[in-house]
Amino acid sequence: MPLAMNREVFITCAVTGVGDTAHKSRNVPRSPKEIAAAAVEAAKAGAAVAHIHVRDPETGAPSRRNDLYKEVTDRVRQADIDIVLNITAGMGGDLVFGSVEQPFPLAPASDVVGASERFSHIIECAPEICTLDCGTMNFDVGDYIMTNTPSTLRALAKMMTDFGVRPEIEVFDTGQLWFAKQLVKEGLIEDPVLVQLCMGCPWGSPNDLDHFLVMAKSVPSNWTFSAFTIGRDAMAYPAAAVLAGGNVRVGLEDNIYVGKGQFATNGQLVERAVNVVENMGARVIGPEEVRRKLNLIKR
Repeated sequence: MPLAMNREVFITCAVTGVGDTAHKSRNVPRSPKEIAAAAVEAAKAGAAVAHIHVRDPETGAPSRRNDLYKEVTDRVRQADIDIVLNITAGMGGDLVFGSVEQPFPLAPASDVVGASERFSHIIECAPEICTLDCGTMNFDVGDYIMTNTPSTLRALAKMMTDFGVRPEIEVFDTGQLWFAKQLVKEGLIEDPVLVQLCMGCPWGSPNDLDHFLVMAKSVPSNWTFSAFTIGRDAMAYPAAAVLAGGNVRVGLEDNIYVGKGQFATNGQLVERAVNVVENMGARVIGPEEVRRKLNLIKR
């Protein structure tokens, strides 16, 4: 299948994430007020979508607290600029074994809860999009495994569809994309289907162009996809994503630098992405066009 450049591109900004970046850069937002302000900053720079995690305001550690999500979404909705809200539903599947020789009991850092609890903040906040991490995967963090069993994914996909929130299917390798197609085939995810290709996260799909093109070419032509990679190549990926027919994700969740030794803000990363997209001859579209494209429900 030949690649077809995308001429109408939307940009997602992942404003904070859950990684240990808040202790590396003071620009990574922690509190609900800071996270909401980062989403507004991204919108003013040209992002149509804000991807939201929350953190403990005191420690910067990742959190699942519903009240923190609610405060962020309320603040963003009360702001003087529009942006599509995309809230993670990927928390609550964190399995950390004790050690190589004694895997049980699980380490205290484990956080594994049922599907309904993983979805409870989505019901309370009612965003337009929420993420569905479409598989189980080893991450490059000791004995940590991101767990998403087929039964859990089927349950979450049905909850999202029934509630009227658009799943953003996050896939980290080709097997997860294969299962995403199965969820669509079973009617658990409805059109229009939205996919995020997550490249370069150890130990998922590497971020080299060969692997990326395999992923991009495997996305059905009637689906909408975005792509990103983490780390030093993050700001090169907008060009690759657009050229492959996709959309763009940047943000401090994926990369904390705007240049060598220069800590970025979310707004700076979005501005760089806008420049890349426009210099390629494509147009950056806004939140209302994204809502029409993806048939989103604005609460």
